[in-house]
Amino acid sequence: MTLSWLLWIASLLPQHTGDQLCLASTIYLEARNQSLDGQRAVAEVALRRLESGRGGDSLCEVVTAPKQFAPTLVNPNYRIRNMKAWRRSVAVAIESESNWSKPVAQRQQLVPGADHFVVLDIVTPAWATGKPVATIGDHTFYRVSRL
Repeated sequence: MTLSWLLWIASLLPQHTGDQLCLASTIYLEARNQSLDGQRAVAEVALRRLESGRGGDSLCEVVTAPKQFAPTLVNPNYRIRNMKAWRRSVAVAIESESNWSKPVAQRQQLVPGADHFVVLDIVTPAWATGKPVATIGDHTFYRVSRL
């Protein structure tokens, strides 16, 4: 299945289900080779952006905002081939949304306040300054905006 097909299907589904598919796509593209905590942290950043109102009114809008997450940076014809990693990404997306639906005090947060992440071995964006919130695997998480 291709990325463009997945995002198209997500646009046809009820918002909650479509959002889970968009989040799973993001987790797969950004962190499929990372630990479960690394994948959860990537999901947490997207969910925090949605909650803050930055980037859109749905997870699909947040993760497909131009140049913010992998779904807009990867070729739309990219094929998802690793079905084991895809299934794990879907499970992490569902679990992360469930966790994020809890009251703030009851949520498990791996990267509190983080609203950006980067793989510094690949790129060093201008916003990646100051002390990171955390590093999990090869992803470094930052709080760039004051929410």
